[in-house]
Formats: sequence, structure tokens, C-alpha cells
Amino acid sequence: MKSFHFLVLLAFASALSFASAFDPSPLQDFCVAIPEPKNAVFVNGKFCKNPNLTVADDFFAWGLNIPGDTDQNRVRSNVNLVNVDRIPGLNTLGISLARLDFAPNGGLNPPHIHPRGTEILVVVEGTLYVGFVTSNPNRLIAKVLYPGDVFVFPIGLIHFQFNIAKTNAVAFAGLSSQNPGLITIADAIFGPDPPINPDVLAKAFQLDKNDVEKLQKLFED
Repeated sequence: MKSFHFLVLLAFASALSFASAFDPSPLQDFCVAIPEPKNAVFVNGKFCKNPNLTVADDFFAWGLNIPGDTDQNRVRSNVNLVNVDRIPGLNTLGISLARLDFAPNGGLNPPHIHPRGTEILVVVEGTLYVGFVTSNPNRLIAKVLYPGDVFVFPIGLIHFQFNIAKTNAVAFAGLSSQNPGLITIADAIFGPDPPINPDVLAKAFQLDKNDVEKLQKLFED
């Protein structure tokens, strides 16, 4: 019986640990985020505005009807993220939203992860090749999407979207976190500051060290 109780307690502790890794459940209607008060301790999320002082603009953002500029970066895509930093009223609600624009013939949202959120994406214009990679042993799950198609990218898994058509592509994505975070794989590997020792990357990727150093120079900006 003691063993059973121990297993129950262990399962309960594991559940609590799992739950604490995600956005907290709200205990009130809303908690509009405000800057950290002076001398306060930052724990997780944001501090709350007095609910009697909230206004409509605390729950509002504009501009997702405006196409993003896809000519300002090497991957030729643009992501317009609406998270808690754009809408303070998202605090504790566990959601955010993004508009994604892709240039024709190869506009790419490169392989990346959201460490704190699952993503659900709907294509509204164009044709996208999308996919994610499972944890080890790695398996690619991918599909070509057309307007009206929806695809889900599970939390924490590497995923991408790629415009395979000769026209612009537009998609909207919902994420299950007020601040899902972003780690772009190539930038994280070849462009951190300070850089990773090239010997490490050469061995990990089975590349010549000179090739690694060339890649690092490409990602310095």
C-alpha cells in the first residue's frame, strides 16, 4: 500500500511539474500587464493593472491587414507577432497571434521552435510546404497547404513554412502562449554571441572547420 501511495504522490508531483511549465490559468477575468514595479520581484509573466483602470486599448492591436515587408531579410519572409508585449490584456490568457508573409518562389520561415507554445496555422493566400520534425528518432511530418488549409505544429518541435509557388503567400498562426518564444535553429547554432567553438560544430555537423567558420560569418549580423 505504501508503494501505491508513493506512486500516486509521484504522479501528482509530475503533473504539477508539467502544469507549471505552461502559462498559468487565470484566477480572475483578466490581468492586464504593466511594467515591473520598482523593487518588485519578477517571477513569471507580468504584473497586473488595477482592473478598474483597464480600457479597451489594453485588449487591442491593429495592423494585421498590412502585408509584411519580405525584402528586408535573407529568408524573404515576415512575421508580425501579436503577443503580450503588443496586447497587455493577453497576460495570463495563454494565447497569441501572428501574421506570416512569404515572398514568391522560396519565401521561408526557417526551421525554428517555440519553446512555450503549440502553433496552429491557417493559409489564407498562396501555397505553402510546411512540416515539423519529431523528437529522436527524428521523423519529418510535412504537407503542402492551400488557402483554407490548417496545420498544427506541436510545442517545442522544429518546424518550418516554405512558399513553393510563384505568388505571395499569407498565413495566420495562433499560439498557445502569451509569449511563445522563438529559437531559429540556424541562427542559434551559427550566430550566437559569443560564437560556439567551431571545433564543436565541425564535429557535430561532420563539416570542415573552415566551412563552419564561413557559416558563422554569414550569421554574424
